Amino acid sequence: MKKYGIPTAKYETFTEMDAALQYLDAQSAPIVVKADGLALGKGVIIAETIDDAKRAVQDMMAGGKFGKSGECVVIEEFLTGPEVSVLAFTDGNVVKPMVSSMDHKRALDGDKGLNTGGMGTVAPNPYYTDEVAQRCMEEIFLPTIHAMNAENRTFRGCLYFGLMITPDGPKVIEYNCRFGDPETQVVLPLLESDLLTIMQATASGTLADVDVKFRDEHACCVVVASEGYPLKYDKGFPMTLPETGADTEIYIAGAKLDDNGTLLTNGGRVLGAVARAETLEGAIGKAYNLASEVQFENAYYRKDIGQRALAAKA
Repeated sequence: MKKYGIPTAKYETFTEMDAALQYLDAQSAPIVVKADGLALGKGVIIAETIDDAKRAVQDMMAGGKFGKSGECVVIEEFLTGPEVSVLAFTDGNVVKPMVSSMDHKRALDGDKGLNTGGMGTVAPNPYYTDEVAQRCMEEIFLPTIHAMNAENRTFRGCLYFGLMITPDGPKVIEYNCRFGDPETQVVLPLLESDLLTIMQATASGTLADVDVKFRDEHACCVVVASEGYPLKYDKGFPMTLPETGADTEIYIAGAKLDDNGTLLTNGGRVLGAVARAETLEGAIGKAYNLASEVQFENAYYRKDIGQRALAAKA
């Protein structure tokens, strides 16, 4: 990304502790310090002061806090702003973005608690305006595809852009080369075009010839999880699911059938209750009605999915 000028957080990588500490003297806080390797999800420190950042560097590089993963350290700019997920179809030349979405990563209401794989989503994301979308296409989406082509790593399929709309414009937080979960559960129900036709076009390099149209509607997904997720939780409870209609759907994730054909919980995020409607309020209301009818012992879901999006639209 640095090589091809794709906007992301400013960063530098260090293998010498003294150089890292010297670099920090010229930076401002908050700032992010990362162990450049696997650290069980604990190798990222958001330092509120430069002294805290220096301590984090010393812990990693001299104290061996994360073993070999801390021998190389990344010091990165701390970005602020609303996050947006954009999935996009690409055949390696053309990029056709899907409708944007907003994920809710924290386990508890009010965006509190531990990070999870996602407790719910809404689409479209109100922060992803037409102006932001145009900048993303010109500054991020197409440059990413062109960069991969230049590196002889042409990509065809679904490319996931995790973005932050900073005061300086949109920047990339992460890429995934797949559909994102639970974003997909609100994006694909809004797709009007035939998914298989689009997939075939991405594979054959003919995406420019295919229309990718989305309904002018809203969708909401409420994840029903096992109490205690993402840490310790019990599983193996029988589930009772409600009937779904033309504009509602239940996507099962952490569940299994026992030998008698009974559906049992078998994971942290058990299912997604999804609804679409003409308004965001309507989609949220329908999704929560559906989630409230899901029954199993220790069922838990956030009660505020979509509230940030509603506030942004107000």
